[in-house]
Amino acid sequence: MIRWRFWAAAFCALAATAAAHAAAPVYGYRVVKVYPHDTSAYTEGLFYKDGYLYESTGEAGDSTVRKVELESGKVVQRHDLPSQYFGEGIVDWGSQIVQLTWKDQLGFVYDMASFKQQRTFYYAGEGWALTRNNKQIYMSNGTSQLQVLDPNTLAVVNTINVTDDGRPLVNLNELEWVKGEIYANVWLTNRIARIDPTTGHVTGWIDLTGLFDVSTLPDPGNDVLNGIAYDAKRDRLFVTGKRWPKLFEITLVPRNH
Repeated sequence: MIRWRFWAAAFCALAATAAAHAAAPVYGYRVVKVYPHDTSAYTEGLFYKDGYLYESTGEAGDSTVRKVELESGKVVQRHDLPSQYFGEGIVDWGSQIVQLTWKDQLGFVYDMASFKQQRTFYYAGEGWALTRNNKQIYMSNGTSQLQVLDPNTLAVVNTINVTDDGRPLVNLNELEWVKGEIYANVWLTNRIARIDPTTGHVTGWIDLTGLFDVSTLPDPGNDVLNGIAYDAKRDRLFVTGKRWPKLFEITLVPRNH
């Protein structure tokens, strides 16, 4: 009886370990609606607020912050960064927009209504993307680590090590907070990781293979999937890519691994 109990306990422990390291489920997608997207926009950051998309674009000498009509894709407001900066991710906080730059370790804070710069802030390493919940801002830098920022000081107050099946997940790029999870584009892939912000574990994958044929674009090696926005009020998920002519509203479809 003791031996049986020992092997039963060992089996349960092994099963629990296997479950903890089981591969995260993979979701496909269904396109709900297609919207126009400016092909000059080298998308680095994206969020939805009050009926508009807010987008930051990269490339030195051509980096912008934009307010965009969802239905038409028309840019209704725009701020051009000084030519020496490569714009990266953006997020809203209160009446402000926060933006990163790629390698300058410098960020900008703008008034959301006027797009006028209010202040700057500094951080170590590269800046890739931003998102938020109601308490904190989350930042990616191209590694497997997400940094948690105080939304008032924009200082790093915590870090999250992101892992998939126990392994570090690098190249975390554009971010979006969706129903308590962080969605992250993984640079140079067609996949979005769903990340538990408490543990850093990848809880699922969204495979967007076939959503758009980047080979039809002038620079398919660079014009990759990047950009996630979520309309929480209407439960709408939007995705696009760098210089893509389209922005897609999608819904997730469960599928086998």
